[in-house]
Amino acid sequence: MELGALQALVGAENVLVGPDTGKWASDWTGGYCGTPLAVVRPANTAQVSAVVAWANSNGIAVVPMSGATGLVGGGLATDQIVLSLDRMNRIRDLRPDARIAIVEAGVILSTLHAATANHGLIFPMTFGARGSAMIGGMLATNAGGSNVLRYGNMRDLCLGLEVVLADGTILDLMSELHKDNSGYDLRHLLIGSEGTLGIITAAVLKLAEQPKATATALVALPDLGTALDLLNRMQTETGGAVQAFEFMPRAHFEGYYRLHPEARPVLEDIYDVHILIETGATAPRQATPRPDGTIPVVEQLETILAEMLESGDLLDAVVAQSDTQRAQIWSIREAAAEITFSRRPYVDNDIALPLDKVETFLTRIGARIARLDPDANDLSVAHLGDGNIHYTIYPTRDDPALKDALRETVEDLVQELRGSFSAEHGIGKSKLATMRRRKDPATLATMRAIKSALDPKGTLNPGKVLPV
Repeated sequence: MELGALQALVGAENVLVGPDTGKWASDWTGGYCGTPLAVVRPANTAQVSAVVAWANSNGIAVVPMSGATGLVGGGLATDQIVLSLDRMNRIRDLRPDARIAIVEAGVILSTLHAATANHGLIFPMTFGARGSAMIGGMLATNAGGSNVLRYGNMRDLCLGLEVVLADGTILDLMSELHKDNSGYDLRHLLIGSEGTLGIITAAVLKLAEQPKATATALVALPDLGTALDLLNRMQTETGGAVQAFEFMPRAHFEGYYRLHPEARPVLEDIYDVHILIETGATAPRQATPRPDGTIPVVEQLETILAEMLESGDLLDAVVAQSDTQRAQIWSIREAAAEITFSRRPYVDNDIALPLDKVETFLTRIGARIARLDPDANDLSVAHLGDGNIHYTIYPTRDDPALKDALRETVEDLVQELRGSFSAEHGIGKSKLATMRRRKDPATLATMRAIKSALDPKGTLNPGKVLPV
């Protein structure tokens, strides 16, 4: 490939080839490894437009890349150009009164967190990879995270987009409006499209008031039904202030302490059902310490947990009494990816179910897996408040046919329970067979028609999302 044209567009130092592409050649898991033709690092939207237009006119595929924290192969590029948005990392504007931030696609999530904190605000999306995940990739996959229960996913947190289409056209959807019914909602179409319809270069994001106090606890419960009782009670008594409600089973804690033997246990024992619950208070009456030092929002959680302990609905609990203890509790939950991918081979599933069907799934799936691989193990962790389960199977052999059969078995039960086979990680390459099996044919045909209309030459992230 002639690099001179690309070098003229973005500068020779921003067109990488050969060994210099290594950073962009694989995803976080190492499960998807490619050989890019080149990595191109534009500095602004005009350069993105020029690069994409050049690639389109020459029939060369372009794969957008953000923080490379994806888990489904959405950024895999072989004999294709990787378009890295890492240089487009400016926060263009932050307007506290309107509670919006206008940011470029390469802004790292933790950077946005720090910038908003200076104004007493938060961008409420958070997850373990916040130190490397970028806004563009999060929008491209409609990322979720631990605070979806209260604040919603990326679709809910985005007001406007700037997008470069396949032919280089710049689509200005940078609305700052909360209401706009002027035609098709292209913003929602492009969010979650994984770079197959356009390349997101900037966004208008919603901010929220930073909680003045939080109450965080790790609790052990006899079953998930009791956990939902706790969730519903807390939502009622706090007026919907529960911002995280995370399920971690025994195997998760065993995996964590295996990888971190130096870690001090939070609870005295390990149980079958652990819940990390956190509420946030913005009202002064709930957040201002009393003369004796107690904080109302923390006391409220402690009171409810004490009542459940007395009634036998709670097995154990620790309420964080400091930022350090809160961070210790969260570190266990945020180690989920580290724990999950510390063992191989694996079959990872990112599914969504109605809240009252999560326990049904976890109760039934083990026996179905055992029919295919009696000695297989599994691991689950869930954003229980929104029904999103990360369910991983560890088969006894690295056999593609077995792994696909295991995935299909999970799909069967998810479909029976009227759930979804994809919750927040996207489709990428890993779920193409699932899309072919499970997605309604008329829906797939409509999606293909949209892809053909916006990218007739098929140069934007081909081979992802849509099965052939």
